[in-house]
Amino acid sequence: MAVAMICMVGVALLTSATAYVVKPMLDEVFFKKDMTMIHLIPLAIVFLFLSKGIFYYGYFYLINSVGQKIVADLREAVYRHLNSLSLSYFHRTPTGVLISRVLNDVGMIQGAVSNVVVGILKDTFTVIGLTFVIFYQDWRLALIAMTIFPVAVIPIVKFGRKLRKISTKSQQIVGDVTVLLHEGITGSRIVKAFTMEEYEIKRFRKQIKRLYDIIMSDVKVKAVAHPLMELLGGIGIAFIVWYGGLQVIKGTSTPGTFFSFLTAMIMLYEPVKNLSGANSAIQQGVAGAIRVFDLLDTPPEIRDKEGAVALPPIKRHIEFKNVSFKYDEAVVLKDTNLKVKTGEILAIVGMSGGGKTTLVNLIPRFYDITDGAISIDGIDIRDVTISSLRSQIGIVTQQTILFNDTVRNNIAYGDVRKSEGEIIEAARAAYAYDFIKRLPQRWDTAIGEQGVRLSGGERQRISIARALLKNAPILILDEATSSLDTESELEVQKALDNLMQGRTTLVIAHRLSTIRNADRIIVIKDGAIVEEGKHDELLALGGEYRKLHDMQFRDELDIATETDITTENAEG
Repeated sequence: MAVAMICMVGVALLTSATAYVVKPMLDEVFFKKDMTMIHLIPLAIVFLFLSKGIFYYGYFYLINSVGQKIVADLREAVYRHLNSLSLSYFHRTPTGVLISRVLNDVGMIQGAVSNVVVGILKDTFTVIGLTFVIFYQDWRLALIAMTIFPVAVIPIVKFGRKLRKISTKSQQIVGDVTVLLHEGITGSRIVKAFTMEEYEIKRFRKQIKRLYDIIMSDVKVKAVAHPLMELLGGIGIAFIVWYGGLQVIKGTSTPGTFFSFLTAMIMLYEPVKNLSGANSAIQQGVAGAIRVFDLLDTPPEIRDKEGAVALPPIKRHIEFKNVSFKYDEAVVLKDTNLKVKTGEILAIVGMSGGGKTTLVNLIPRFYDITDGAISIDGIDIRDVTISSLRSQIGIVTQQTILFNDTVRNNIAYGDVRKSEGEIIEAARAAYAYDFIKRLPQRWDTAIGEQGVRLSGGERQRISIARALLKNAPILILDEATSSLDTESELEVQKALDNLMQGRTTLVIAHRLSTIRNADRIIVIKDGAIVEEGKHDELLALGGEYRKLHDMQFRDELDIATETDITTENAEG
């Protein structure tokens, strides 16, 4: 930055010198007909422009390097902060809005930092240099000319306020457009299934129309600002030609002095016009910065407390003591007491919305409890570092999250330090090895966004291999087989059996048939544990578990009956 500033000063001084050289060129060459000067002045002009070009390259390259580095650091800071925010923030904020913040809003700042700030610094130095030239040539005429500048500042300020409001509104609409675009692309299967293409196009067209209208408002302001500045500049130059020409005719000034002054004024007009034009980009940058720093200033709800320590490996149990949790104002769990021993397989069942997933999400501190305490081996999980806590927990969910990368890298996501042999072993244990070997590029096959090029069972076995590779002592399975067909479920269940061996496991189950052999089953209803025991014990109680079992058994029986009838009709 310091070297760039020196180069900018060089550009400004040499630009000013270009205006100054007009005086000796006219007075000494054209009027006095000095033969020496006719040879020296062209050489001086070449030297001036060569030097100016060298300084310009230095300033332009260096200042852009600084500007681009600032923007790159800012983008990284935004993404880093996004990763530190709690899950509740992502539930409240649409994905498209966050993408817009990182790309569009930071892009607005980039325009202000990398381009406008560069121009402002150069033009400011140039204005200072040329102002010195015009005062040196004719201070009286310069004072008269300077009276036009305060008049030019008034519209700049007014236009600036208008442009900032327009830019803020524009960025909000861009965020809405990004949200619609993201939803339309990620939900393309549902859009096509319900033949809602035209509906989605209309929604998108409506947002694009709003964006068009706000952009045209920006265009109107700029369209007025430019000719107004041109008019003010023209009035100023016209007055100088009239007044300066009178001074030359009266003999109080030489033609060289006047034309040098006029050249400097004409050259001065360009950077002043640029400065007024830069105001638009600055206001857009400020509007983008407000939204970006609003995100950066959002504190993470889940964070390490001061003096947090690393959690030792689990040896005894996980315990919930009088745990309550509410999301916004809705109570999800209330006065929950539960102890899970090391190596125990605990199944959690209940109707949808009862609080099953919330219960297990509190263990890795995806959310913080409202009341009570959760401890591992007697240590409150809020007293340990989040990284040490989550490093001991493996998770496999119904919604399989995979990345648009290779099979190898998706499995290695469980622990990037593991060797090739350990990745292969994890795939074997997850019953994924055979289908991976059949893929076009095997381990180097790109699986597409969210693993779209794999079947549901294959995706789930990749996620199980990822959890196996992590080798965490605590395992959370959140309805890991509920969305699979029978054949896939059998394969995945065998992989899950391998995964659960020797681990403290909490299983949220939709199909009760998959948890018959669990060490213990708890039933959650309306945020409270209402029953607890083994499969046969709970059936004998005739309570909530029995209701769930009979309901599911009836559904399975109905499906089986319908299948038999269909088969008989086909055979008939």
